[in-house]
Amino acid sequence: MPLFWKHYKSETTQFIESLKQQDPKLEQRQREGRSLLWDREQNRSAQGEFNTAKVPQQPYVYQTKG
Repeated sequence: MPLFWKHYKSETTQFIESLKQQDPKLEQRQREGRSLLWDREQNRSAQGEFNTAKVPQQPYVYQTKG
């Protein structure tokens, strides 16, 4: 490995690491917040109904059929 390749950490990564050091419970609170919105059980029957009710989109959306 060449000498100019060093372990690089971006300013963003350094900032996030410093936040986690200042507040050790930050990651846990992030996971709890994510679970409120994203980590939910899916209703497969409702999803199937949504998929069958979709209307196919026209090739050019803004053109009228007239």
